[in-house]
Amino acid sequence: MRKILITCIAILTLSSAFSQMESAYGVGEWFRFEMSYSGWMKAGEATLTVNESMYKNKPVFHVVGKGWTTGAVSWFFKVEDRYESYFDKKLNIPYKFIRDIDEGGHTKNIEIEFDQTNNKAHVNNIKHNKKKSFDTKPKIQDMVSTFYYLRNNLDIDNLKINDEVEINMFFDEENYGFKLRYLGIEVITTSFGKVNALKFRPYVMAGRVFKEEESLTLWVSNDKNRIPLRIKADLAVGSLRADLDAFKGLKHPFKIIVEN
Repeated sequence: MRKILITCIAILTLSSAFSQMESAYGVGEWFRFEMSYSGWMKAGEATLTVNESMYKNKPVFHVVGKGWTTGAVSWFFKVEDRYESYFDKKLNIPYKFIRDIDEGGHTKNIEIEFDQTNNKAHVNNIKHNKKKSFDTKPKIQDMVSTFYYLRNNLDIDNLKINDEVEINMFFDEENYGFKLRYLGIEVITTSFGKVNALKFRPYVMAGRVFKEEESLTLWVSNDKNRIPLRIKADLAVGSLRADLDAFKGLKHPFKIIVEN
């Protein structure tokens, strides 16, 4: 269950991809997602909040992502995760990333400083009092900043069905190539009503948790906000789904075809 919840929370922070000339988000944007197991058991919640700050005399967006278990799941496996990213307001490249998690007693507290000039990631493992430096790709993204970078920089108008998009990310102590495939447009029913959505297939590592590499499906609003509406994961046992159930501070109108 721990790995399943981590993956859903991570994909929520990674997985919206969709370009436009005007920015898709602004300060004060807030999302809340509800996660359920096999379509009936509530498993947890996650939120994303956009703030603004200064980082080493540079104006940045400071995004905070939180995830936690709820209901019966939290009785036997409690999760409290916090992710933070400080990324440049104009360039959308990260300068600092924080991962502070407690998952059933398994804890991590990692801070990463990105030297975008010299393509380095300086990792401070606070829990184990260890510091390391790693080479990165140019304009590397972290797990949270990727979400916001793609919302503004992927050219949806020129994407064809089955086209793939790749982003270079750095997570914990390694470089990671995040990839997703565009599946087209689909109208889905949400808690807000019927919404026109862009459909994607993020690639994951098949194995003990996921049935196969293409076990995840993602739906994103087909409007100027480009917000994640739903993620469905086919697991080795059962399935997990995350749905947007509340929001505020959107920069653009949220287009609903038929309201509930």
